[in-house]
Amino acid sequence: MARKQTNPREDAAPAAPPSNGKIRLATVWMGGCSGCHMSFLDLDEKLLDLFAQADLVYSPIADLKEFPENVDVTLVEGAIANVDHVKLAKEIRERSKIVVSFGDCAVTGNVTSLRNRLQVDDLLTKVYHEGPGSVPHGDDDDIMPALLPRVIPLHQLIKVDAFIPGCPPDTDRIWTAVSALLAGQPVEFEPEMRLFG
Repeated sequence: MARKQTNPREDAAPAAPPSNGKIRLATVWMGGCSGCHMSFLDLDEKLLDLFAQADLVYSPIADLKEFPENVDVTLVEGAIANVDHVKLAKEIRERSKIVVSFGDCAVTGNVTSLRNRLQVDDLLTKVYHEGPGSVPHGDDDDIMPALLPRVIPLHQLIKVDAFIPGCPPDTDRIWTAVSALLAGQPVEFEPEMRLFG
Protein backbone atom coordinates (compact mmCIF):
# COMPACT_ATOMS: atom_id res chain seq x y z
CA MET A 1 0.00 0.00 0.00
CA ALA A 2 1.35 3.44 -0.88
CA ARG A 3 2.25 5.66 1.98
CA LYS A 4 0.40 8.92 2.52
CA GLN A 5 1.91 11.68 0.47
CA THR A 6 3.72 14.50 2.17
CA ASN A 7 3.89 18.18 1.47
CA PRO A 8 6.26 19.30 -1.26
CA ARG A 9 9.82 19.94 -0.14
CA GLU A 10 9.82 22.75 2.35
CA ASP A 11 13.59 23.15 2.08
CA ALA A 12 13.58 23.45 -1.71
CA ALA A 13 14.37 26.86 -3.09
CA PRO A 14 11.32 28.35 -4.77
CA ALA A 15 11.44 28.21 -8.54
CA ALA A 16 11.70 31.47 -10.40
CA PRO A 17 8.18 32.61 -11.25
CA PRO A 18 7.47 32.08 -14.93
CA SER A 19 6.91 35.24 -16.92
CA ASN A 20 3.52 34.01 -18.14
CA GLY A 21 2.30 32.95 -14.67
CA LYS A 22 2.18 29.24 -15.57
CA ILE A 23 3.69 26.31 -13.67
CA ARG A 24 6.81 24.89 -15.32
CA LEU A 25 6.09 21.16 -15.74
CA ALA A 26 8.49 18.43 -16.88
CA THR A 27 8.01 14.72 -17.49
CA VAL A 28 10.90 12.27 -17.73
CA TRP A 29 11.20 8.67 -18.92
CA MET A 30 13.89 6.55 -17.23
CA GLY A 31 13.94 2.70 -17.17
CA GLY A 32 10.40 1.69 -18.06
CA CYS A 33 8.03 1.02 -20.93
CA SER A 34 6.52 4.53 -21.45
CA GLY A 35 3.11 3.28 -20.31
CA CYS A 36 2.87 6.08 -17.76
CA HIS A 37 3.37 8.66 -20.48
CA MET A 38 0.73 6.92 -22.60
CA SER A 39 -1.68 7.22 -19.65
CA PHE A 40 -0.67 10.87 -19.28
CA LEU A 41 -1.66 11.45 -22.91
CA ASP A 42 -4.95 9.64 -22.19
CA LEU A 43 -5.96 12.64 -20.08
CA ASP A 44 -7.43 13.75 -23.43
CA GLU A 45 -9.35 17.04 -23.05
CA LYS A 46 -8.01 17.50 -19.50
CA LEU A 47 -4.65 18.17 -21.18
CA LEU A 48 -6.18 21.45 -22.39
CA ASP A 49 -7.03 22.33 -18.76
CA LEU A 50 -3.54 21.28 -17.67
CA PHE A 51 -1.72 23.34 -20.28
CA ALA A 52 -3.87 26.36 -19.55
CA GLN A 53 -2.06 26.34 -16.18
CA ALA A 54 1.31 24.79 -17.06
CA ASP A 55 4.01 24.95 -19.68
CA LEU A 56 5.62 21.64 -20.62
CA VAL A 57 9.32 22.54 -20.46
CA TYR A 58 10.81 19.04 -20.85
CA SER A 59 9.39 15.66 -21.88
CA PRO A 60 10.00 12.64 -24.12
CA ILE A 61 6.90 13.78 -26.01
CA ALA A 62 8.76 17.00 -26.89
CA ASP A 63 12.21 16.83 -28.44
CA LEU A 64 14.21 18.74 -25.83
CA LYS A 65 17.80 17.69 -25.11
CA GLU A 66 18.76 19.50 -21.90
CA PHE A 67 16.82 19.37 -18.63
CA PRO A 68 16.01 23.02 -17.82
CA GLU A 69 16.52 25.09 -14.68
CA ASN A 70 13.69 26.31 -12.44
CA VAL A 71 11.17 23.52 -13.00
CA ASP A 72 8.20 23.60 -10.63
CA VAL A 73 6.99 19.98 -10.97
CA THR A 74 8.73 16.97 -12.56
CA LEU A 75 6.99 13.62 -13.09
CA VAL A 76 9.60 10.85 -13.38
CA GLU A 77 8.55 7.58 -15.01
CA GLY A 78 10.72 4.48 -14.71
CA ALA A 79 13.36 3.04 -12.43
CA ILE A 80 17.05 3.98 -12.26
CA ALA A 81 18.84 1.36 -14.38
CA ASN A 82 21.98 2.95 -15.88
CA VAL A 83 24.56 5.70 -15.36
CA ASP A 84 22.67 8.17 -17.57
CA HIS A 85 19.59 7.76 -15.36
CA VAL A 86 21.70 8.54 -12.28
CA LYS A 87 23.07 11.73 -13.84
CA LEU A 88 19.65 12.91 -15.06
CA ALA A 89 17.91 12.11 -11.75
CA LYS A 90 20.43 14.23 -9.86
CA GLU A 91 19.94 17.10 -12.33
CA ILE A 92 16.18 16.79 -11.94
CA ARG A 93 16.41 16.99 -8.14
CA GLU A 94 18.76 19.95 -8.33
CA ARG A 95 16.59 21.86 -10.83
CA SER A 96 13.06 20.94 -9.67
CA LYS A 97 11.01 22.26 -6.79
CA ILE A 98 8.83 19.11 -6.65
CA VAL A 99 9.82 15.63 -7.91
CA VAL A 100 7.14 12.94 -8.30
CA SER A 101 7.70 9.19 -8.74
CA PHE A 102 5.30 8.50 -11.62
CA GLY A 103 4.18 4.86 -11.83
CA ASP A 104 5.23 1.61 -10.19
CA CYS A 105 8.68 1.37 -11.84
CA ALA A 106 9.68 4.75 -10.36
CA VAL A 107 7.98 3.94 -7.04
CA THR A 108 9.18 0.34 -6.49
CA GLY A 109 11.41 -0.73 -9.41
CA ASN A 110 8.57 -2.98 -10.62
CA VAL A 111 9.16 -4.86 -13.90
CA THR A 112 12.42 -3.05 -14.67
CA SER A 113 13.97 -4.44 -11.48
CA LEU A 114 13.34 -8.05 -12.55
CA ARG A 115 16.82 -7.98 -14.02
CA ASN A 116 18.19 -7.72 -10.46
CA ARG A 117 18.01 -11.52 -10.29
CA LEU A 118 20.96 -11.63 -12.72
CA GLN A 119 24.40 -10.06 -12.51
CA VAL A 120 24.92 -7.41 -15.23
CA ASP A 121 27.44 -9.62 -17.10
CA ASP A 122 25.02 -12.57 -16.94
CA LEU A 123 22.22 -10.36 -18.22
CA LEU A 124 24.27 -9.15 -21.20
CA THR A 125 25.30 -12.75 -21.93
CA LYS A 126 21.69 -13.99 -21.85
CA VAL A 127 20.45 -11.17 -24.08
CA TYR A 128 23.31 -10.77 -26.53
CA HIS A 129 25.50 -13.91 -26.58
CA GLU A 130 22.65 -16.38 -26.27
CA GLY A 131 20.13 -14.09 -27.95
CA PRO A 132 19.93 -12.64 -31.46
CA GLY A 133 22.48 -9.80 -31.20
CA SER A 134 26.08 -9.00 -30.44
CA VAL A 135 27.41 -7.73 -27.12
CA PRO A 136 27.02 -3.95 -26.84
CA HIS A 137 29.72 -1.80 -25.34
CA GLY A 138 28.75 0.58 -22.61
CA ASP A 139 31.60 1.42 -20.32
CA ASP A 140 33.71 3.78 -22.37
CA ASP A 141 32.28 4.21 -25.85
CA ASP A 142 29.31 6.52 -25.06
CA ILE A 143 27.03 4.49 -27.33
CA MET A 144 25.19 2.63 -24.61
CA PRO A 145 25.21 3.86 -21.01
CA ALA A 146 26.69 1.37 -18.54
CA LEU A 147 24.10 -0.58 -16.60
CA LEU A 148 24.01 -0.25 -12.82
CA PRO A 149 24.65 -3.47 -10.86
CA ARG A 150 21.03 -3.23 -9.61
CA VAL A 151 17.92 -1.36 -10.74
CA ILE A 152 16.56 0.91 -8.00
CA PRO A 153 13.41 2.99 -7.51
CA LEU A 154 13.82 6.75 -7.79
CA HIS A 155 13.56 7.50 -4.04
CA GLN A 156 16.63 5.34 -3.33
CA LEU A 157 18.74 7.82 -5.30
CA ILE A 158 17.12 11.22 -4.74
CA LYS A 159 14.51 12.77 -2.45
CA VAL A 160 11.01 12.36 -3.88
CA ASP A 161 8.15 14.62 -2.82
CA ALA A 162 5.13 12.58 -3.98
CA PHE A 163 4.27 9.17 -5.44
CA ILE A 164 1.73 8.17 -8.10
CA PRO A 165 1.31 4.37 -7.98
CA GLY A 166 -0.02 2.23 -10.82
CA CYS A 167 1.26 0.22 -13.76
CA PRO A 168 0.44 2.43 -15.46
CA PRO A 169 -1.44 4.88 -13.25
CA ASP A 170 -4.95 5.44 -14.55
CA THR A 171 -5.98 8.89 -15.69
CA ASP A 172 -8.00 9.55 -12.51
CA ARG A 173 -4.89 9.06 -10.37
CA ILE A 174 -2.76 11.19 -12.67
CA TRP A 175 -5.34 13.99 -12.75
CA THR A 176 -5.82 13.86 -8.95
CA ALA A 177 -2.06 14.23 -8.43
CA VAL A 178 -1.43 16.84 -11.10
CA SER A 179 -4.44 18.94 -10.03
CA ALA A 180 -3.20 18.97 -6.44
CA LEU A 181 0.33 19.89 -7.49
CA LEU A 182 -0.90 22.72 -9.74
CA ALA A 183 -2.90 24.07 -6.81
CA GLY A 184 0.14 23.89 -4.52
CA GLN A 185 -1.48 21.14 -2.42
CA PRO A 186 -0.03 17.82 -1.22
CA VAL A 187 -0.89 14.75 -3.28
CA GLU A 188 -3.44 12.68 -1.36
CA PHE A 189 -5.23 9.68 -2.83
CA GLU A 190 -8.40 7.97 -1.67
CA PRO A 191 -7.65 4.42 -0.41
CA GLU A 192 -8.78 2.78 -3.67
CA MET A 193 -6.23 4.91 -5.57
CA ARG A 194 -3.30 3.79 -3.38
CA LEU A 195 -3.03 0.36 -4.95
CA PHE A 196 -0.18 -0.83 -7.13
CA GLY A 197 -0.52 -2.58 -10.47
